[in-house]
Amino acid sequence: MNKVVLIGRLTKDPELKFTPGNGTAVATFSVAVDRKFKSEGQPTADFIPIVVWGKQAENTANYMSKGRLIGISGRIQTRSYEAKDGTRRYVTEIVAEEVQFLGGKQSSDGNNDFGGGFGGSSNTGASFKKEPDYGNDVTPVDDDDIPF
Repeated sequence: MNKVVLIGRLTKDPELKFTPGNGTAVATFSVAVDRKFKSEGQPTADFIPIVVWGKQAENTANYMSKGRLIGISGRIQTRSYEAKDGTRRYVTEIVAEEVQFLGGKQSSDGNNDFGGGFGGSSNTGASFKKEPDYGNDVTPVDDDDIPF
């Protein structure tokens, strides 16, 4: 079984490209995923490369940016290629099958721009100060309309 689930913050804005020929969208970015604290309370993180394909790639590039909290579910994939200098390079990355936009950008006070709960210093829950604007592609659903 090859399954990975990560929650972390984007280290830079996603880079969106389209494949030659059929024009399939592909977004690449790295996510900083916290590790448990080292001794003396110093946080550490792993910086994990992520690849997203198709419509999810376009949505991720359009609505996510550096510092935003994101959830990724996918698989680990390794590949190799020949670099311009003729050496063989190996890459290990996560190919995302599911992407979740979890929260806002972290501010200097440790909270995100939606207000408490997502990786900041306060644990007050997800009481959003403002609704994110995902454009016309997403239709909000009222929880009362869901039959379960």
